[in-house]
Amino acid sequence: MAESSASVGGAPRSPSAAGRGMVDLRSDTVTRPTAGMREAMATAEVGDDVYGEDPTVNALEAEVAALFGHEAALFAPTGSMANQIALQLVVPPGNELLCDADAHVVTYEIGAAAAYGGISSRTWPAVGADVDPDAVAAMIRPDGYWAVPTRAIAVEQTHNRGGGGVIPLATLRELRRVADDAQVALHCDGARIWHAHVADGVPLAEYGALFDTLSVCLSKGLGAPVGSLVVGSADKIERARFIRKRMGGGMRQAGVLAAAGRYALAHHIDRLAADHAKAARLAEAIAPFGVLAGPVRTNLVPLDLTKSPLDAHALAAAARAEGVLVSVLGPRVARLVTHMDVDDAGIDRAVEVVTGILRG
Repeated sequence: MAESSASVGGAPRSPSAAGRGMVDLRSDTVTRPTAGMREAMATAEVGDDVYGEDPTVNALEAEVAALFGHEAALFAPTGSMANQIALQLVVPPGNELLCDADAHVVTYEIGAAAAYGGISSRTWPAVGADVDPDAVAAMIRPDGYWAVPTRAIAVEQTHNRGGGGVIPLATLRELRRVADDAQVALHCDGARIWHAHVADGVPLAEYGALFDTLSVCLSKGLGAPVGSLVVGSADKIERARFIRKRMGGGMRQAGVLAAAGRYALAHHIDRLAADHAKAARLAEAIAPFGVLAGPVRTNLVPLDLTKSPLDAHALAAAARAEGVLVSVLGPRVARLVTHMDVDDAGIDRAVEVVTGILRG
């Protein structure tokens, strides 16, 4: 899903960054297909997916649905589209979605819920992964009194602007209870749910059992070049296919892309633990400077530069000059993201550069 790509001190993302020897820590979206993934793409069996005839897409959808214990899944080109399809499945036009103020679905998807789905949204204060189910319950509006009725709650696992925080399983179970009591749906923006699965050891099917719909992304930590999936019941996914076509997401011989996703699922989930360890190394080195925005649980290292003489753009520009790319999320908010294209030597270099800049 969309990260802030104005995010390297004003420099646009460049496919040649790695070629210049840059250590690219802007996002895990910058990963490139491995040799094995490219081979899988090149040899993929394909058909016309709009007709439902691409065998590789069909296999990917069945595999992801089974991983999360749901009946069906639908391959979409982007995480934003997958989220917006899912939201339209659970919130009719003119009705309300509840989520947090930093949620990707209302922060980085350019008002798509309102523009495409006619969905009204209301947010609780941004708390990252520290969601209070009782506070969410208190926000739910029932039908009547000419108020906009609440139809769904959305949470993000892991939480992007919450520094890669993992919502605890107990909290998610309480949110499921809240949703059931109020007879509203529960959606998971699971762009990085694979990281939560690895960090906390929660089976994917256990996560899946808690949500009416999920979106899950293949093109971040898992390293595929393209693709997310909407996960839900068979009836919902049949309708999702119609919504995807309306939004321009119907693809033809998409098996070459789905093959990359299947390869990622087979080879790149367990290795996320290595990215978490690299993020922990970065955090440990940066911690003495007092700019960590919170605990580092997964592959995101958030920096709060409020008390630093540097702002985020200055930090990013200085790091870029030394061969390290850093993401800017706000005037005083920066972020480093570990991923499969940054090895241990790259982390060593990032530690040297970033701590040197912070040291002044």
